[in-house]
Amino acid sequence: MPAKSTSIDIAYLAGVSQSTVSRALRGSPTVNEETRKRIEEIAHKLNYTVDKNASNLRSQHSNTIALLFFEDPTPDDSLINPFFLSMLGHIIRICAQRGYDLLISFQEPTSNWHVTYEDSKKADGLILLGYGDYVEYRARLEQLVAHGTHFVRWGAVMEGQPGISIGCDNFQGGYDAAKHLLNLGRRRLAFLGDASNHYPEFFERYRGFAAAIEEAGGVALPQLQIDAFTTEESGYLAARKLLGRNELFDGIFAASDLIELDNLLAGPCWNS
Repeated sequence: MPAKSTSIDIAYLAGVSQSTVSRALRGSPTVNEETRKRIEEIAHKLNYTVDKNASNLRSQHSNTIALLFFEDPTPDDSLINPFFLSMLGHIIRICAQRGYDLLISFQEPTSNWHVTYEDSKKADGLILLGYGDYVEYRARLEQLVAHGTHFVRWGAVMEGQPGISIGCDNFQGGYDAAKHLLNLGRRRLAFLGDASNHYPEFFERYRGFAAAIEEAGGVALPQLQIDAFTTEESGYLAARKLLGRNELFDGIFAASDLIELDNLLAGPCWNS
């Protein structure tokens, strides 16, 4: 059986150092394009493959990103917000383009994610999706920062928050949605969603909602705000509670798609 080719063999045939071969096969930008292609062609002819485990041990990198979904109440057994599932394909593709494996895991909010993943060298960094009550969750983010964990999360983007977050402009979204209802002639608008710092994305949407109403010369009425979370059941119960208050309203702003879905089932968006 012929001996397995090594990076030393490639270096000899390519007329470069072994370290140049290593850098070229890792895709390092320090190796020029012509040299990299020559090395890759020789490696292909020799059926040479990089020992990823050995390379990771040397570099102290796993070339893996851990995507952690956190428990959300859902009507099925997935306990994952379907909005996050729609992001999954894009995340997988980008990781593949950058040469990273994606490790997907479901986590309970109380588990020690930083110990399980980056601290144990299973992953070079974390992507966090979902968090529940932000007041409780923030302490965990501060713990990640204190440990030097590399992470990014999807959620509300707020001044002074721990780590890096990527999210949408919730204030503007709330403003635009309320403005649309006002342009339709609606004047007594209800808001279904938590409007506190426990759920900052919803709270920002409520602030935008209230700003649009105030700009139109009205006021966001506290009796027309009902707490609800990102589940169909919570949206349904909130809508029934709103109807039970016997308050006049002619439009509903639902703070999420899942809340909105069961509003359609709860009854018309007006009361008299």
